[in-house]
Amino acid sequence: MSRHERPNIARMQGYTWGEQPEDIQTIKLNTNENPYPPSPEVQRALADIDVSRLRTYPQPTADLLRQAIAQSHGLDRDNVVVTHAGDEALRLATTTFVEPGRSFGMANPSYSLYPVLAAIHDAHVVSIDLQADWSWPGDFATQLNNAGAQLTCVVNPHAPSGILCGLDKLSELAKDLDGVLLIDEAYADFIDPELNHNSAELLSKHDNVLILRTFSKGYSLAGLRLGYLLGDPQLIDPIISKTRDSYNIDHISQMLGLAAIKDQAYAQHTWHQVRLARDTLQQNLAQLGLPSPPSQTNFLLVEVPPTLPKNANALYLLLKEAGILVRHFNTPELDYRLRITVGTPEQNQHLLETLTRILT
Repeated sequence: MSRHERPNIARMQGYTWGEQPEDIQTIKLNTNENPYPPSPEVQRALADIDVSRLRTYPQPTADLLRQAIAQSHGLDRDNVVVTHAGDEALRLATTTFVEPGRSFGMANPSYSLYPVLAAIHDAHVVSIDLQADWSWPGDFATQLNNAGAQLTCVVNPHAPSGILCGLDKLSELAKDLDGVLLIDEAYADFIDPELNHNSAELLSKHDNVLILRTFSKGYSLAGLRLGYLLGDPQLIDPIISKTRDSYNIDHISQMLGLAAIKDQAYAQHTWHQVRLARDTLQQNLAQLGLPSPPSQTNFLLVEVPPTLPKNANALYLLLKEAGILVRHFNTPELDYRLRITVGTPEQNQHLLETLTRILT
């Protein structure tokens, strides 16, 4: 430990990211990436970029992209800030709305970056266990308020379970919380459209709500690192004008993000394909004795019952040996489960055939 390191940094544990193998033959079903490539319009936009533009700084607030994002959600540009992926959005929300030494709220289990960002900021983490059905306890807001949580982050659809919380319950939580509620919708593009889940409606009812979205999942741009926050202008403005890095979105990312979000026909086609594959994969895994909660994401949280010949960690290792990566979390509440990203039909079939060989 360096003598220059802040005490809270010395005490904390960093984020553990999913494996990113260099071998392109490995089937990656471990980090919830979209199995389909970005829109062809993204490729065209990349080819059309004039490299001489890179000599100067990019448009400071990514206004063309902000406007396109706003239109896609039926909002105004003032409701949007573009960020360097969803992770920067989380960091900016923490920096802007949580005082060092005060409380950051979350549910457990959840996105494991949340407590890392809070620790970096020297904030106290208030982590409240979810119930057996992955729902919040009835006194969730009361516990958070009593702890003085200035920012609470909830993933919806939930990670790692994939379960969707309805808008009525989210609205009630926003109303009951004293602090800011950030709804992390990293996986919202994969929600069944028949459910008519439009969280942007919450912004007209609550001035303490931020909604996080990312291009990583739905738009197949995880390698680009692009995301955004939606919210009341009074929440968005201090992020844009005070806490955001200067020129935080480079010119290339702005142009590619714009191309991706304008091609809604392609994006929605890939979301539909993922949903179809998800439902088929869930049924087939259940037939192998590997049930999972109903998911509105691009992944399944599979339970590995003790009646099977292999436990979750053994399955993870055996699949890895076979060239298939899934995610195993070594925590008490998740140790007997595997999180499996929905791949292409061909990848999913290979996974099922491999699991069948292992389990029989």
